[in-house]
Amino acid sequence: MIKFYTFLILLFAGYSFSVYAKESDGVAGQDTIEVKKLYSRGFDYRYTDPQQTVDDAAAALAIAEKLPDLPQFKKFLGESYRIKGIGNYYLNQSRAAIDDYLKARNIFRDLNDLRSEAKVNNNIGNLYLDSDYGKALEYLNSSLQIAQKLSDQGLIGSSYLNIGNVYYRKKSYYQALAYYDKGNAIFTAIKDSVNLIQALQNRGVIYFSINQFVKAEQLLTTAVKAAKEKDMNKSVASTNLTLASLYIAQDRFAEAENAIQEGQAFALAVKDDKLASDYNFTTYQLELKRKNYEKALHYLQIVFRQDSTIHISNESTQINIIQEQFKQEAKQRENDLILQRQQNDRIKFWAVTVVAGLLLVVIALLMNNVKRKTATNAQLTTLNAEVLRQKDNLDRINHHLEEIIDERTKDLQIKNRKLSEYSSYLSHQIRGPIATLRGLMNLEREGLVDEKECINMMDKCVSDIDQKIIEMSDMLNDTSKTVF
Repeated sequence: MIKFYTFLILLFAGYSFSVYAKESDGVAGQDTIEVKKLYSRGFDYRYTDPQQTVDDAAAALAIAEKLPDLPQFKKFLGESYRIKGIGNYYLNQSRAAIDDYLKARNIFRDLNDLRSEAKVNNNIGNLYLDSDYGKALEYLNSSLQIAQKLSDQGLIGSSYLNIGNVYYRKKSYYQALAYYDKGNAIFTAIKDSVNLIQALQNRGVIYFSINQFVKAEQLLTTAVKAAKEKDMNKSVASTNLTLASLYIAQDRFAEAENAIQEGQAFALAVKDDKLASDYNFTTYQLELKRKNYEKALHYLQIVFRQDSTIHISNESTQINIIQEQFKQEAKQRENDLILQRQQNDRIKFWAVTVVAGLLLVVIALLMNNVKRKTATNAQLTTLNAEVLRQKDNLDRINHHLEEIIDERTKDLQIKNRKLSEYSSYLSHQIRGPIATLRGLMNLEREGLVDEKECINMMDKCVSDIDQKIIEMSDMLNDTSKTVF
């Protein structure tokens, strides 16, 4: 009789869950189509309008967050975060990008989705390109290993290009070219025109760096033409920057000026302040090569003002801080999940207990076994007391954990604020005198200032730098002082 009633209850519960699941899948199916449409469109805009990429991914994220908390829907949430991170990366918003990437990676790890996790590692590796070559290679090689394991040719090619970018920044040009050539071969084979343009641009930059100007110009002009056809505005802007430098090196000033003007227009279209600053510096190099020293000095001053007004901080430190913050938040979320699971377990326990009680009452009435009913009630009372005791223990433990977490969070905030102040001070105060020194050296080299006057001015700059270093040393040794 007990087995019969248990079977009926389980059958009813299974049927109810099946109906609910079918209804949820039907409603969520339409939303997932919209989410995929939004983040796919955003991904296509990454080279043309990265702000549109962020906006589309944010819209996809808003819908994905409302989907049922089931594995088949969580992947859409993770991909929305990843595409949003790509948009922020192309907008030079590293803080926002790493936050999005880490959220996406955690989701993909929970789903055991290796391919998507490898893509995120590839994206994170790009963030470290200009700040920490070791970490960049660590993430990119991790992505490459997974891609090779899964035989994902597109991801393998992207990893090759990004690893090549690391070696280019390390000035290991031939090693970088070897990776670029591998990526180029893969993208040619799979007919990936977008990444093929990136491969052309990267190879052109390498050939320019090793002074093979003819080959470099051929690759770069081909890349610019193809990028324009694909509306890849950022690629056009960055490629023209290298072309302008190539023309300056060959004294082809008119062509260099045209490349700069066109590149600046594309940089403005994608709202890339870093590229705009690079173009001002390239213009300074052009005017200096032309011996238009007044204009060269003017652009040098613009570059100096841009570098001194834009808050430049150590990207590696920022990313590490955010990673640490994210780890703390992840631990907190994990604790919240544990508490939620415990609460759900208690609900399930009481639900099962009630059903068991009802079954026992029915059995007791059918069998007129008052003794068994009394024993069962006594057992339930004992069990309830044990649950209450365990709950009290858990409450005490959770309260203690919250105090520890609050104390460590406050300590981390104080340390992070101090590191940020030192980094900002060093970047802001030291760069100015160094830039002035470089300008004076160029002017003295061209004979535009008196040697004695130049030496006096350079001595003043060196004294300024020495004074700033002394001040920095005092601040580092005296923790009670602040930068501001």
